[in-house]
Amino acid sequence: MTCGACCTKIVKLGAIIGGREVLRDVDLHLHCGELAAVVGPNGAGKTTLLRAILGEVPHSGHVHFLDSGNQRRDRPAVGYVPQKLEFDHTAPLSVLDLFAGALSRWPAWLGHRPGLVGQAERSLEAVEAGHLIRRRVGQLSGGELQRVLLALAITPVPDLLLLDEPVSGIDAAGIESFHQMVSDLRNRYHLSVVLVTHDLAQAARRADSIVFLNRTVIVQGPAAEVLADPRVRQAFGIGPELAAEASGQPRRSGRCVDCKLEGVA
Repeated sequence: MTCGACCTKIVKLGAIIGGREVLRDVDLHLHCGELAAVVGPNGAGKTTLLRAILGEVPHSGHVHFLDSGNQRRDRPAVGYVPQKLEFDHTAPLSVLDLFAGALSRWPAWLGHRPGLVGQAERSLEAVEAGHLIRRRVGQLSGGELQRVLLALAITPVPDLLLLDEPVSGIDAAGIESFHQMVSDLRNRYHLSVVLVTHDLAQAARRADSIVFLNRTVIVQGPAAEVLADPRVRQAFGIGPELAAEASGQPRRSGRCVDCKLEGVA
């Protein structure tokens, strides 16, 4: 579905942590509804890239966003699903409590406000997890927890959804289900999605574009082209079959309609 001119452009983003240059001159252009997979070796700066976009680490460069009404904003609304959530598994924290803590400053001892309950229910239903709303977070399986975090990431619906290896520790069926859920959400809400992954097979099947990152962007472009690039094949030890699989998948055009961010520098 065409969504107009909305897009996110990341320009010359760099990050230095502990005196070490982690990212340098990262340029990305993401169109609404596009899923970009970010791949690279350990220590390549993939998680730091997401954290920089979120504003959690100091960085140079800029993140620009243009919505479907051609209105320029300095930063897009961003949803984020981390690789894992650190919490006390013995704490009596329910899924609803998790939503309340993230979305409201209303004191928990006063109970949950009706509006928040409805909002949490709608978001959880969108990822087929409505039945989990009263469950304790510590009792959730890995796949259930990631669905809850995905529901939280789309509350409210963001312009840009960041996923940092979101299926680590989930079984094969759960992995496929989660990726299908993300695909459905991006079609429904025309989300731009950045997926950090080590799973090149999923990237071949799901991603419109792939970014090979190693502190800076080594190569980026349509999935089939990147997977056929000799630098990517050598780095990951892959054969031509993944590129062939990617070329056989339907893709989005990778272009915004009348994109007004083309000249942003």
